[in-house]
Amino acid sequence: MITELAVERVEFTCGQCWHHWSVDYDVQHYRDDDGTDWEHFSYDGIGTASPYTPDGGVPCPECGRHWVGHLVARRLVPLAGAAGTAPRHRVSDLSSHRPERHEAPLLSGVVHPETHPTGSG
Repeated sequence: MITELAVERVEFTCGQCWHHWSVDYDVQHYRDDDGTDWEHFSYDGIGTASPYTPDGGVPCPECGRHWVGHLVARRLVPLAGAAGTAPRHRVSDLSSHRPERHEAPLLSGVVHPETHPTGSG
């Protein structure tokens, strides 16, 4: 059961070249049938290791070295039915319901390349 959905902005600073950038990850918190809590990260719709761990460290876009990120902002995504009175729309025929959504381009998880801490780019 999904217990929380969020978008987390993760910031990285390369310790090699000092390039600074951030990435938005979709994060699901869920509880399995045994009551164990889990966290699932995805970037551009593809599952990935946690960016907060060495296994999930991402390469610097400038020099290629891998770095672990840190959380700078997050936005919760409301769960269906969580508010009780939230508007909802019944989908009677899934195959014909808003067919354009299948062809819509995916939103990118990459956001805001930041400037170098010295202001040089």
